[in-house]
Amino acid sequence: MKQKLSTLVAQARGGRVVRTGFLDGDEIDRRLLNDEDLRHRIAGGFPDARRVVLTLYPAHIPEVDAGVTVLRLTPAEAAPAWDEQDFLVQLRRLELNEDQLGDVREERGSFLIAATGKAAQTLESLTTLGGRDIEVEEIGETAGRGSKIREVVVPSMRVDVVGAKGFGVSRAYFQQGIDGGKVRLNGGPARASSDIREGDSLSADGLGRIDFKRVVNETRRGNYKVELEVHR
Repeated sequence: MKQKLSTLVAQARGGRVVRTGFLDGDEIDRRLLNDEDLRHRIAGGFPDARRVVLTLYPAHIPEVDAGVTVLRLTPAEAAPAWDEQDFLVQLRRLELNEDQLGDVREERGSFLIAATGKAAQTLESLTTLGGRDIEVEEIGETAGRGSKIREVVVPSMRVDVVGAKGFGVSRAYFQQGIDGGKVRLNGGPARASSDIREGDSLSADGLGRIDFKRVVNETRRGNYKVELEVHR
């Protein structure tokens, strides 16, 4: 990996944006990234991801996309339920490029998977897997290990929608906080139906504060990818 990383560093110093596939984050020699002419971004889709994508780019470029998407795949209710091993077996049958697949997490009957490139596009278009109907939801990506910056995908800019996604809680739970007067928008009591905009600050007792940074883009499904700074 060290030799390959040296090549990528040289390419980035030459003015290119270069990106690896998913690799073990512990294999990255971060000493090679300490270069004033370079910027880098490490993203795995989860704050504690084991497999990550490294992007290198010249210092004069302000920012680049991490290139990682997290998708939630939810199989239709059927018995017996899949465990993570069952899901991985079905995933392998798709013959996706393993370099484009990151960590997989089980979450209450659904499976979260980090992906990039054509693998992400294939997963996003799935309607069935292993003979079962499946629902696929794009839920965005985080900026990597320990980062306070989160990118999430939301269907609207409503306070209850953005707040729940940003803090990683259910919308119903967050609504209870709003009803109980525990959520504030720019210092004042928040209403669920209020819109949150760039520069706004949303705080919730027991959860922390979200600073709304920007709208990154609109997805193909009409949702919005937004960048949030989450303070715990």
